[in-house]
Amino acid sequence: MARNSILGVFAKSPIKPLEKHIKLVVKCSNQLIPFFSACSAQNWSEAAKVRRKLSKLEQDADALKRQLRLELPGGLFMPVDRADLLELLTQQDKIANKAKDIAGRILGRKLEIPESLQEQFNAYLARCIEATEKAAEAINELDDLLETGFRGREVELVEKMINQLDAIEDDTDSMQIALRKDLLALESELNPVDVMFLYQIIDWVGDLADLAERVGARLEILLARK
Repeated sequence: MARNSILGVFAKSPIKPLEKHIKLVVKCSNQLIPFFSACSAQNWSEAAKVRRKLSKLEQDADALKRQLRLELPGGLFMPVDRADLLELLTQQDKIANKAKDIAGRILGRKLEIPESLQEQFNAYLARCIEATEKAAEAINELDDLLETGFRGREVELVEKMINQLDAIEDDTDSMQIALRKDLLALESELNPVDVMFLYQIIDWVGDLADLAERVGARLEILLARK
């Protein structure tokens, strides 16, 4: 995007590029669903194809992040603090990075989720991705928050979304504990090195929800300063 173009976007709203970024982030994390589906079917060529798409989305999000950091104005008339927006951007971008790391590690080792855990793992993955989607919903309300001066029903709506995001993240913590427990029961049947990486993948998938919650927490800080 040309400099004049992005400055024009900022002149209209400093929030729009942030919203565009988290849309890319959510698209990126959502690619993990078809990715793991391909892995479960041992269709590694399809998994590689999905991973390339995921990686491209992560690169697009990363490029937009760098552009926003360079172009985000720091003048006195910004409706929200520049540092708060940059911190939100950083937390959003970590979600896309984590999704890419997960796909890379799985594909690099052709690591398979044990068949008996696949249904449980897929539910856990979907719930963690739901957290990223809820974070995006909250970020997409920022424009309306600006219009209302961070007051009234719009603030209540965003606070409700943040509470829902916290509840989703709590769910993923419980699901992660159960998944790790069930993997422990299977350890003797699996390659020890694979087991180590499976625990790591379970943790990394949980990080998607943790990072989404951090986006909500940063948004909550922004609300508190108004």
